[in-house]
Amino acid sequence: MIEVKDLVREFKVVNGFMKHEKHIRTAVDNISFTIKEGEIFSLLGPNGAGKTTTIKMLTTLLAPTSGVCSVMGYDTFKEAKKIRPYINFIFGGEAGVYRRLSGRENMEYFASLYKVKENVKKERIENLLALVGLQEAQHNRVETYSKGMIQRLQVARGLINDPKILFMDEPTIGLDPIGARDLREIILSLKAQGRTILLTTHDMREADVLSDRIAIINHGKLIALDTPSKLKEQFISNNVIEVDVKILQTLQLETLQSLHGCTYVESIEEDGFVHICVHYQDSRQFVFQVLSVLEENEILHFNERKATLEDVYIRLIEGGKENA
Repeated sequence: MIEVKDLVREFKVVNGFMKHEKHIRTAVDNISFTIKEGEIFSLLGPNGAGKTTTIKMLTTLLAPTSGVCSVMGYDTFKEAKKIRPYINFIFGGEAGVYRRLSGRENMEYFASLYKVKENVKKERIENLLALVGLQEAQHNRVETYSKGMIQRLQVARGLINDPKILFMDEPTIGLDPIGARDLREIILSLKAQGRTILLTTHDMREADVLSDRIAIINHGKLIALDTPSKLKEQFISNNVIEVDVKILQTLQLETLQSLHGCTYVESIEEDGFVHICVHYQDSRQFVFQVLSVLEENEILHFNERKATLEDVYIRLIEGGKENA
């Protein structure tokens, strides 16, 4: 459904003080990936990594500098008009709908913009409002809606043209846990209908639960691409020990890093303590070895857990053995 090959997007940046001086900033730097039909594909990365620029190119809003960028076999720049009927974009937050209109009025307005035929418009609006649970509130003004209701209306709006591909940019941002859960269930129901979804999110647990595959980009470069489970297997060990101590000596950190079975150690200085995160291969003795190294320290907190996608993300973005 989507093909990105050797994609580059550069911008000319003008020096604010010396307008005659210009330099090139590469926002997307030679990335490649494909997205299959019916797949939830997550694009992760820190702010400024190139996610939004990539999505703008895929949604025909921005021309690539070079490389292949195609949707459903059409070039996103040269054949934009052929693509637009088959895609839609869903924003996180409260922008994108009209607050002084009712939920139904919003749907009717966007249906007219997308030239939805009159003989299918009424039934489609009814079905979409039912899908997102807004049937009872459909005649209320959007300004009376909660954030969760507005976001569900955003989803319904994004489906009004019956798109084959949905681009969802942080759809659960700002929602309470129940609202976010409800929206994730809607996203999974859209996948069950066979829709293809490109998702961006800063919620690693959400990406882990929803995604068939995940691409992580940083500074415009693709640094990892695989299923959530394989990313965890590839970049970190499955076992994690977290310890908070008052003080951590450099020698102790080096000793932890040299322990047999240790794959990665991260230490972060917090307010009044040091948080240590140790990844290790399965070993019954490893916990006792860690405690032995730290036996003279004042231990404030100790926890054992399984590794998460967030561990992978932090390691890849902040650095580690595999990507140093």
